[in-house]
Amino acid sequence: MAAAVLSCNKMLDVRSTRLVTEKNYWSSIQDARSALMGVYGLTRAALTDNAAFWMYGEFRKGDFQAVSRAEMKALVNNELNVAFPQLQSLKNWRRFYAAINAANLFIERSGEILQKDAYYTAANNRLDIAQARALRAFLYFYITRVWGDVPLIVSSFDGQFPQFARSPQTTVLQFAEKELVEAAKDLPFKYDANDPQVGGAYYAQGYGFWKGTLVNKVSAYAVLAHIAAWQQRYPDVLSYTQFIMDNYTTTDATFTNTKDLCASDSGFFARMGPSQILNFSFDYERGEGITAGHLQEYTLAKPITRNTLPVMYIPRDSILQYFDRPGDERFSISLLTGYPLNEYYFSSFNSTIPVFTKIKVIEDGKADKGVFRMYNATMMFSRMEEIALLRAEAAAVTNNTSEASLLLVNNMKSRGIINVDMKNKDLIDEIFAERRRELMGEGWRWYDQIRYARLKPGRSALTPLLNNGGIYWPLADEVLSANSRLIQNSYWLK
Repeated sequence: MAAAVLSCNKMLDVRSTRLVTEKNYWSSIQDARSALMGVYGLTRAALTDNAAFWMYGEFRKGDFQAVSRAEMKALVNNELNVAFPQLQSLKNWRRFYAAINAANLFIERSGEILQKDAYYTAANNRLDIAQARALRAFLYFYITRVWGDVPLIVSSFDGQFPQFARSPQTTVLQFAEKELVEAAKDLPFKYDANDPQVGGAYYAQGYGFWKGTLVNKVSAYAVLAHIAAWQQRYPDVLSYTQFIMDNYTTTDATFTNTKDLCASDSGFFARMGPSQILNFSFDYERGEGITAGHLQEYTLAKPITRNTLPVMYIPRDSILQYFDRPGDERFSISLLTGYPLNEYYFSSFNSTIPVFTKIKVIEDGKADKGVFRMYNATMMFSRMEEIALLRAEAAAVTNNTSEASLLLVNNMKSRGIINVDMKNKDLIDEIFAERRRELMGEGWRWYDQIRYARLKPGRSALTPLLNNGGIYWPLADEVLSANSRLIQNSYWLK
């Protein structure tokens, strides 16, 4: 099912490639803004088409189980070659290359506006190009995690997709890392008139309009940290995350308490804000929303919506296994009552199929709107808790156990776990267990499992997939038939 995005304020409306290459385009500052927002919009569309962000990162061999839908059971079981239309669509990378092409086009053509519109300055263009480069780098990082080796295309094409062979994943990631480092030099900490790299109202709008919407320095460094972690370059992870730790307050980012994280009408996922690091929002107050292609379409049911059962759920025994610490505000059983302490992460726990309610923003977040509903929870790449736990992972791997323990314990205590004893505990195991709890539903589970398998191949069920290329998705038949230079991932030829 294709994602249906509604955008009343046009902030992320998308121009087609055909339109943005018309002869009269690239003439005004309005063209620059429209084309740049188009890159953001196409990126968001690629990530939400068939709920790709969560299909790739959360549901594949993850903690969620399918209630009944066969295609979702196939995904959970890593049976990606079955002929369900949704899985066939998810095997197609063209939507990502549409966004990459839009970024390439912007980088190539936006400078033409400087000679045609005096309102479009060199500083404005430099900032715009930095965002396009950062988004392109993010997209390349994202698709290498999904497909491994991918074509590296850095020039725009109009019309038919060109025939390029796959480039080695290491080459693509080197390109993405270099681009992010360079782009970060021209990105601001905040899109504020007082930031020297903005130097005034950005496209006639102030900080209140842009906060939590556009790529900034910290966003770029968050992606850099994850590129390094994916390649097990943990000293570089420490370096990149140190930059974030030193500068996140400059962006107005904060750590988020449990109540605010899970509030449906005014919390972290409900509104755009600076604590959402590289964010693709569906802010109801901006007139945006999505009717299909969102996590909530799969996880919500009564009492949050009128759906009798969710499509995907986490079994009760698994919840009790993962959330095994007394006092955990996310989920724990009260020692006084024997019932769940609260319903921040789950509701209907005592039923056969609990409902995952950590992320539950429908329109204004106040109540279900019936059969036709818009899902409005933000889709974001990272937040400060995620960065802190990634840094803890890097610190543990590089034998800085004191910092790793401090970062881990601080996160657990911030969630209400008072007595945290790490004695005789495997620190890396504990960090990944905390990431499992903290980031549930945020599209990290699959990638965390891969990193864990690389660190501890003897302890992970994914090690066989890691060794034979099975961690990557197969390519859609239509992609292969359109490009004779592409070959299928060998694991999926069996």
